[in-house]
Amino acid sequence: MEPAKPLASAPVKRETFVMLPEPKVMRTDRSRFLPDAKSTVISPAHEVTESPGVKTYTAEEFSKLGISVDTFLERARAVADQRLATLTPDYVKDDAGRLRYAVYRGESPLIASLLIAPSLGTFFQKTFGGEVWALLPDRNSLYLFPAKPAALAEFTVDLRERYDSNPYAASAEIFLLKADGGLPRVVGTFGD
Repeated sequence: MEPAKPLASAPVKRETFVMLPEPKVMRTDRSRFLPDAKSTVISPAHEVTESPGVKTYTAEEFSKLGISVDTFLERARAVADQRLATLTPDYVKDDAGRLRYAVYRGESPLIASLLIAPSLGTFFQKTFGGEVWALLPDRNSLYLFPAKPAALAEFTVDLRERYDSNPYAASAEIFLLKADGGLPRVVGTFGD
C-alpha cells in the first residue's frame, strides 16, 4: 500500500489590480493624483509574494496588460469594493459608547487601497450620519472619522508620527469620501 500523498494546496491568487496610495515622490508615469491632492498619488500596482507584499508596475509590466491607466483604475476600484465587502472594521467608541472612528488595519499592504472603493463613502456616511474623512498614514491602515475637526484633533499627532516613521507611508492628506461613489477628494493634511 502506497503512503498517502498530501493534497496540493490551491495556488494563492495575487491581486493584479491595485491602485496603491503613496507619497508623490514615489510616482511613476502611470500614477495619478486624486482630486485636490498635493502630496499623494495612486499608482497601478500588484500583489507579490516578497516583502512588502505589493509593488508598482514597471512600464514594461504595465504595457503587457494592454490597458490604459483609466481602465486599470476602474478595475482596481471594483476589486477594492469586492475586498471591502469581505472585511470588518474595528469600531472605536468613547466611554459613553459613542462611535469615535472606524479603522481597517492588518498585515495586508492592500488595506490603504480600499480608499478608492466606490461603496466606502456610502457605507460610512450611514454609519457616522454625515460626511466622512479617510486617513491612511501607511499601507496597512485606513482610518475613518466623521468630517469634524474635533473628532480628528486628538489623533493627528499620532497619525503624523506613523506616517513619518513608516517606510511604507501612504499619505498625510485627509480625504473626503463621497456618497455618490466618486473618487475621494483631499480636504487637508493631518499633524502639520
